[in-house]
Amino acid sequence: MIDFFVHSFNTLSHGLLGYAVPFLFVLTIVVFFHELGHFLVARWAGVRVLTFSLGFGPELVGFNDRHGTRWKISAIPLGGYVKFFGDESEASTPSSQTLAAMTAEERAGSFHHKKVGPRAAIVAAGPIANFILGALIFAGMALYYGKPSTIARVDGVVADGAAAAAGFKIGDVVVQIDGKPIESFADMQRIVAMNAGSALAFQVKRDGAIVALTATPALLERKDPFGNSHRLGVLGVEHKAQAGEASTTPVGVGEALKIGVEQVWFIITSTFKFLGSLFVGQGNPNEVSGVLGIAKMSGQAASAGFQFVINLCAVLSVSIGLLNLFPIPLLDGGHLMFYAAELVRGRPLSERTQEMGFRIGLGLVLMLMVFATYNDILRMAAS
Repeated sequence: MIDFFVHSFNTLSHGLLGYAVPFLFVLTIVVFFHELGHFLVARWAGVRVLTFSLGFGPELVGFNDRHGTRWKISAIPLGGYVKFFGDESEASTPSSQTLAAMTAEERAGSFHHKKVGPRAAIVAAGPIANFILGALIFAGMALYYGKPSTIARVDGVVADGAAAAAGFKIGDVVVQIDGKPIESFADMQRIVAMNAGSALAFQVKRDGAIVALTATPALLERKDPFGNSHRLGVLGVEHKAQAGEASTTPVGVGEALKIGVEQVWFIITSTFKFLGSLFVGQGNPNEVSGVLGIAKMSGQAASAGFQFVINLCAVLSVSIGLLNLFPIPLLDGGHLMFYAAELVRGRPLSERTQEMGFRIGLGLVLMLMVFATYNDILRMAAS
């Protein structure tokens, strides 16, 4: 038992040292754009911004801009916040006594004295900025590298697999899945991987004719090039790229932006499918990752090249943006939920109700963090 903990500690400490720099690089970019979204819309709405912080805790370095906003980098680099005039804390919680004592001039620049619409726009701007960042990164990569194109041809069918049961034959070329055009074998793999247990409608080209097939990908565990295990949908087909077959097609700005938006939408829908699988008991909760898991992925991406780091940055940006929209008090989605209730009731929820909501939200977030970190430690110790 002692040997296990010694091995675990050595593995974790060695890994964390190698992952820290790429992790902080990725996280800083994602957090900066999230908070920048809040900041820009707040300025547009006439709200005074007191603080723009990357990280929490004691300030390490900072400066004041001409509008009086304190821009700073803080000691704990695991997030960030924008503090508005009228906020009592970094979580944007107000104090009714402080708000009531404000002058008319102060109320004009107070976040909590704005109407529901501007407040909701300011809160939603953070996650939206994350989606925009992700789309722009994906678009930039498509513009720079082009769009990969490898014919989605079936060169082998695994016996007793989902494809064999559905009637796939060697030489079939997949052209559509559930009505979505398939432009490469990677497109097909991506859709199949996220739809284990779900029937998919395929259209394949066979001997010049279009044939309709229905297949249900099986859920199997696979390892990525870094040795990480993932439970994915598998169709049971093989593809052998022939010489000169793999290529990339240059794309223009419009097409690149379209690809970027499609990638963002794919991440969002895939996330909801995963959550849905957890809800019905088909998903694996051990796949939930936390800070340590993200740090590990950052280090692995850095070892593979800058392109993979930027790609991870885009994926993480979209994921964090989506997570922040969940209706959990303390997150942006929780604030939006409170504003929706205010719109229906015609007045804000009581200070006590909001305080209780934030406490519940904090508890939920902390439990999720502990669970995710526990998963990360087990995975890293076993590697």
